[in-house]
Amino acid sequence: MAEVIRMPRMSDTMEEGNIIGWLKSEGDQVEAGETLAEVETDKATMELDSYTDGVLLHIAVKEGTVPIDGIIAIIGQAGEDWKHLLEGGAQTAAPAPAAAPVAAEVTPATPAVAAPSGDTRVKASPLAKSIARQQGLDISSLIGSGDNGRVVKKDIEAALQGKTPAPQAVVQPAPVAPAEPAVVQPIPVAESTGTFEDKRVSQMRKVIAKRLSESKFGAPHFYLNVEINMEKAIQMRQQVNAVAEVKISFNDFVIRAAAAALRQHPAINASWLGDAIRYHKQVNIGVAVAIDDGLIVPVIRNADIKTLSQINTEVKTMAGKARDRKLQPEEMQGNTFTISNLGMFGIESFTAIINPPDACIMAVGAIIEKPIVKDGTITIGNMMKVTLSCDHRVVDGALGAQFLQTFKAILEDPIRLLV
Repeated sequence: MAEVIRMPRMSDTMEEGNIIGWLKSEGDQVEAGETLAEVETDKATMELDSYTDGVLLHIAVKEGTVPIDGIIAIIGQAGEDWKHLLEGGAQTAAPAPAAAPVAAEVTPATPAVAAPSGDTRVKASPLAKSIARQQGLDISSLIGSGDNGRVVKKDIEAALQGKTPAPQAVVQPAPVAPAEPAVVQPIPVAESTGTFEDKRVSQMRKVIAKRLSESKFGAPHFYLNVEINMEKAIQMRQQVNAVAEVKISFNDFVIRAAAAALRQHPAINASWLGDAIRYHKQVNIGVAVAIDDGLIVPVIRNADIKTLSQINTEVKTMAGKARDRKLQPEEMQGNTFTISNLGMFGIESFTAIINPPDACIMAVGAIIEKPIVKDGTITIGNMMKVTLSCDHRVVDGALGAQFLQTFKAILEDPIRLLV
């Protein structure tokens, strides 16, 4: 019996998937585990793998968006009648029948592949790799037009037509002889090729826009600010890094301190459900990570019972996987509180939009050396500003203020993290 392949739900927030391209054609023999197509979700580009052996009888959607449970293909035996399976429309979302479960599994798309020779690595989409392999094209000779120079389908098509995309110009400073004084070169002005450029919005960016708009205009935000003296945290970090196997960052201190404060103030570790408020037993902190297409929030689970070293290792691993688009959907789900840190960019303070389903998000600024009054005298302090954005449906001002008092007290006396 032919089986219908429907668009699977690849993340908890996914409502539709965008088919970028197919690695198989109608009539091709496929085996279980083989990649059929490349699908862009709200959080990553994933590979859609077959669960079953057979022939790809029909591709319902060549490219474009398909809602969850929408029909995308049919696999069966050669010559089998499959058209009756499309009754009601191939692209409409319909619940999968009990006797015909989704015949596909998903795995993260691998963004980088090794070149045929040497140590140079070439970034390419699975679809581009497949086409290049079929056409006998050396993909390492191409210049990608995708994110970070990634070779995509259109680059392969251009190469096959003899129109390899030109690399972006990189302006290098003019060499100066050692005996001559340095010459300041004027900043080159790029030649205008038009008045504007429209760039297609990625599935991830569309979902970010939708969810954060819903959050900003649906949840009544209010903001609480506090300034923290990080002098003791700086000293403790130096002592810890002198003996630790991994180098602890200030962000690790912030995550651990926030987790400890959340354990003391469970009303902050909550979510709005409409007719109820859910108070979470686990402290799972989302850490905002910027990537080319937008923002991904990997989750550090049970952060309140992890050491600084464990948090450091987990954050680095998660951030690397996020930038390489290798995060699994479950690694981006279950957050109960979120931290957004722009301090490394020198941002002194900012406000952040709440990341659903959390009731709060904390924006962390840079540590700034500035004059402060201490014990009646002016001295130099290392101060860090944080802003807590709260959903007023869940958290009142006094609750948010009490949480920040505890958070501030922990960072100003971080020995508390060790007891």
